[in-house]
Amino acid sequence: MSDQIGVTGLAVMGANLARNLARHGHQVVLHNRSRGRTDALVEQHGSEGDFVPTGTVEEFVAALQRPRKIIIMVQAGAATDAVIDEIAPLLEEGDVLMDGGNARFTDTIRRTDALTAQGLHFVGTGISGGEEGALNGPSIMPGGSKEAYKLVGPLLESIAAVVDGEPCCTHVGASGAGHFVKMVHNGIEYADMQLIAEAYDLLRQGLELTPAEIGDVFASWNEGDLDSYLIEITAQVLRHTDAETGRPFVDVVVDEAEQKGTGRWTVQSALDLGVPVSGIAEAVFARALSGHREQRSAAQAVLPGPGREWDEQVEDREAFIESVRQALYASKVVAYAQGFDQITQGADQYGWDIDRAALARIWRGGCIIRAKFLDRIAQVFTDEPDVTTLLTNDYFRGAVSEGQEGWRQVVAGAARHGVPAPGFASALAYYDGLRAERLPAALIQGLRDLFGAHTYRRTDKDGAFHTMWGEDGREISA
Repeated sequence: MSDQIGVTGLAVMGANLARNLARHGHQVVLHNRSRGRTDALVEQHGSEGDFVPTGTVEEFVAALQRPRKIIIMVQAGAATDAVIDEIAPLLEEGDVLMDGGNARFTDTIRRTDALTAQGLHFVGTGISGGEEGALNGPSIMPGGSKEAYKLVGPLLESIAAVVDGEPCCTHVGASGAGHFVKMVHNGIEYADMQLIAEAYDLLRQGLELTPAEIGDVFASWNEGDLDSYLIEITAQVLRHTDAETGRPFVDVVVDEAEQKGTGRWTVQSALDLGVPVSGIAEAVFARALSGHREQRSAAQAVLPGPGREWDEQVEDREAFIESVRQALYASKVVAYAQGFDQITQGADQYGWDIDRAALARIWRGGCIIRAKFLDRIAQVFTDEPDVTTLLTNDYFRGAVSEGQEGWRQVVAGAARHGVPAPGFASALAYYDGLRAERLPAALIQGLRDLFGAHTYRRTDKDGAFHTMWGEDGREISA
């Protein structure tokens, strides 16, 4: 027996994670609120390893050797709190509770503080890869104390995805750091999928390609610098035909994208931190817009569009496809840059020592946003640990610069022809905002000072100032 661990919560993710642990030689003590799932897992997959089924929580805890290691795989929020409240009183000092759900990082901070006071370790653990990853090797992002990681790290590393001989698991940082970076990972995932959807829409409307033909385009892109899991499965989805109707699968799916909350959390956290993650925000709002079907239906009946056909821009089919590819790649770089900016600011705010290079490396396998260029991102943070944004790195600066003409053509063309492309447009606006010598924020400060006496700073001397707008217009030091 390599190690022993308890898993409580045996829905699909929990069951697959338990099977993964057992397949790697660990004894897995099983518990679920309803005994039926425990028995079903043992009956169907008991031959995969050493499972110990239990019924009550007391029986579950008693079956574990000290220091006990338990991973909770239940719905985030109140359900997680309920399980912790039930199990924690049965544990002893030095035991480890891990939360493998998509918990809000602030909840993880609260739980860590409470359980630490009881002498228990709490490890908020981000797990990415979905059901398949949980079974065959996810990307794992554990937070918590270094002492706790010494106890559970080798076990988690043993079941993680492996890239270039390295497990896709690392100690992210203290307290809620693990769930924080998993949240940002999911935010980047939102942006990535929105950009992919916009590329598909432009190719379909601009060139009138079939979904299957666009799937072929994505498959070809997956052989270059866009090589990633999401690009790969986009080709698969677009090539799929609905068995019942014979129509392209994407045409029989309701155009309403759902969400479970991690994207919203990312944007809310970014607002608190003052970090502009405009690409992620636009992706979240695009999903929200897709869900307002009554508003969309009313608007479709009365709101006019630009009234123009696609023009000479698409006469050269291959050139148009290349422009969309350039826009997708450049916008994708911006989304990842913004996500890592948020991680940097979050680490500073909460006192977490997050290794951004290590984080990029563990995202190369197992997780949903795994992509070829994460190797380059990891190298950037290794070579330039103090880099302020990925966009100033030589490679990414060059890649985006080379593609910006096509990027601008795509954004302009989408606007001219009435095709919504908020992800592409916001990414380009962010890029132009970064490189601008002067921003119109100076005017905003003037307006704020006039209506609210909020003061401003000058370019030619230090200090804060206020103009007496309602009097003689003289300037005073604030």
